[in-house]
Formats: sequence, C-alpha cells, structure tokens
Amino acid sequence: MQVLETVEAMRAFAAARGPSAFVPTMGFLHEGHLALMRAARAHAPVVVASVFVNPTQFGPNEDFERYPRDTAGDLEKCRSAGCDAVFLPPVSAMYPPGHRTHVSVSELTGPLCGASRPGHFDGVTTVVLKLLNIVGCRAALFGEKDYQQLAVIRRMALDLDLPVQIIGHPIVREADGLAMSSRNVYLSPRDRAGALCLSRGLEAAAQAFGAGERDPRVLEATARALIDATPGAAVDYVEVRDALDLTAVEAPLTRPVVLALAVRFGATRLIDNRVLASG
Repeated sequence: MQVLETVEAMRAFAAARGPSAFVPTMGFLHEGHLALMRAARAHAPVVVASVFVNPTQFGPNEDFERYPRDTAGDLEKCRSAGCDAVFLPPVSAMYPPGHRTHVSVSELTGPLCGASRPGHFDGVTTVVLKLLNIVGCRAALFGEKDYQQLAVIRRMALDLDLPVQIIGHPIVREADGLAMSSRNVYLSPRDRAGALCLSRGLEAAAQAFGAGERDPRVLEATARALIDATPGAAVDYVEVRDALDLTAVEAPLTRPVVLALAVRFGATRLIDNRVLASG
C-alpha cells in the first residue's frame, strides 16, 4: 500500500495504475469505513482511500481541533481492508495560499443538517470535488448514514457532469444498533447507552409505517417520543423528507421517504436515518 501526501504523487499513482474506486474519509476509521473499502474492490481493480480532516466543513463552534485523529492506526486499517493507496494530504496541499473557489449545491443543502450547520455542505462539496479531480476515480463510495451528504454529492456529480459513479453503502451499526461514527468516542457511558434512542426511534417509526401509517407528522412524533424520553438527549431535528430530493412531504405518503434525525448528547451531535418505502 502506498501513502501519498501530495497532489502530484496522487495523480502520478492514478496515471500509472489506472481506474480506481475511491473512499474519502476524515480518518479515525471504524468498521463502517472499512466496509466501504472492501466493497470498493467490486467497482474497480484499484482501491484508493483518503484521510483528510477537512477544515472548511466545520463551523466556528464545532469540533475541528478536537476531532479524533489516529493516522498510524488509520493507515494500518486501510492496509487490512485491502487499499492500494491512501491519499494523506496536509491542509496546505488541499487549500494552498490564494484558494478562493467554493462549490455550492442549492436547495438540498437547506434543510436538515444544513439548517443548523450553515456552510457545512459547501465545505463538503468543495473538498469532495477536489478529491475526485485529484484521485481520478471511476467510482466513489459514501456511507448512507450521512444521507443528506450522499444526496448532495450525487446532485453535484450529476449537475457538473462528473465521470464518476457515486455509490451509497448501507449504514454499518454496532451490535446494539447504534450507527458507527467516529464521534461515538466522545460519548460518556451514560450517553452511549442513551444514544440507542436514535435507532430505536427509527425502528418504532418503521414499524408504524409497516403497519400502514402514512402521515409523516405521526411518524416523526413516533420516533421523537423515544428520544424526548431519553435523559441527556437534545433533538436537533426529526424529519420525514422525500428520499430523492429531500423536499418536504405531506400526508398521505405515496413515494419513498427518508426519516432523518440529529440528536445531541452534550457537545456530541449524532445523526441517523431510515428509508421508508412501500413494497
């Protein structure tokens, strides 16, 4: 496995090795990331991952400085997952002096996480477009836990005619149902136990949907009831949105939707979602 720290080195590797499948990450890797890397092999003969904590997607009061990092451990995990190369650029390589260009996707970035994290998705789309251009991949894989992010990146790739297939991968969960996240390490034992309210709330709503409930407000309330009853849990949002374009939906539901939520435990913000579709 090669470790590449400059744009020039990454491009030279791509030119020499040919089409790749790419997994961009911010590091502190867990099984969810490794599942993406293993799945990438089915989409190209070469697998490339990146480890880059992107400063432009963090707000002024968010956790960029304390975001967990473990470069040595991440590289070993990438190696174990079969990566052929890891792009490990410093901030100065991604945002050199004089950098002025940003990428913005309208409408899809307004609701859900966009409402409470202004500017976040501009940082995401800017760095993802840069990474796709640098790596020169034929496919890029993203976890479905970040459902809005995946929808935004798909829209960007479509609108900008990028020759890259954007592939979503199912959420990887702990044995007790908690969606895997690098931020789970921040949770105290009490909050770790309380965080199960996210997946349990989604499951309760999914069961109601399976029983025939088609009012999005009722589904939201069903999920939120379990969260509101959990000590230490503070809801950011619990919303049913169109599964394709994230627009607001009204009763009765007649097309696939996503029930997405964000909940804080102290300074730690967790997200999760469930797609609800008939048939």
